[in-house]
Amino acid sequence: MKEAPQSKEWPTFTGEGEYDHMSFIKTIDMLQEDYAIPDELIIARLHSLFEKSAKRWYYGIRQTNSKNTWSWWKQEIITKWANDAWRYKIENAFENSFFDPDKDKPLTWFLKEVERLNTLYPEMSQKIVHMKILKKCGGELEHALRRRCKEPCSTEEYINALEDIVTRTKIGRSWKKLEIKSPNKPFIKKDKSKEAFKPNTSNNNGKENAINVEVLDT
Repeated sequence: MKEAPQSKEWPTFTGEGEYDHMSFIKTIDMLQEDYAIPDELIIARLHSLFEKSAKRWYYGIRQTNSKNTWSWWKQEIITKWANDAWRYKIENAFENSFFDPDKDKPLTWFLKEVERLNTLYPEMSQKIVHMKILKKCGGELEHALRRRCKEPCSTEEYINALEDIVTRTKIGRSWKKLEIKSPNKPFIKKDKSKEAFKPNTSNNNGKENAINVEVLDT
C-alpha cells in the first residue's frame, strides 16, 4: 500500500438533506484504487466517515453484521439511502432549479445539476445530461449556449461558455422596465345643454344686468 491519504481527503456522509451517497462511495473507491488501500483499512475508518443519521444507522448494522468487505457495505449503503423519498427529493430539486444570471454562479449551479442527474441516472449519457441542464437556462440563454457549444462538448466547456455569456452580455437577464405613470385626474364632462339656458348675469364691469321684460300692449 502507498502512503495512506490524509484524513481531510476522506469523504464524510450524513444521510441528511440532499445527500449524495453515490459520490461518497465513488470517492472511497478512487482512494482505494489510487493508494491501493485494503478493505480492512476502509472498514476501520467507516465509523469516522459516517456522521449524524448515517452514523446511527452504521452502528446498528455493524452490531448485527460484524465485519464485512467494502463491497458489502457499498450495497448496504445503496439499499438504505437510494430510497423513493430520496429520489423524489432530488427529482423535485432538479425540476425546480432554473439558472438565474443575477443570483447563480455558473460553475456552482451547473455542477450541482450534473451531480443531481448523475446521482439519479448513473447510466445517462453526458450529452443527455447537458441537454437537460440547458433547458433549465431559459430560451435566449439556452440558444446562446447551443450556438457556442456543439456536441460533443465537455461539462467544462459548457461552464466556460455560460460564464462568458453571463459576464459579457445581458442575455437571459430579467430587467424590470421603469413605468412612468401620469397622475390620474378625474375627467368631468360638462353639460353644454345647461350652459345654453344659463342667463348672463354679469357685464364687463361685473355688475348685474337688469332683466328687461317687454310688456306687450294689449
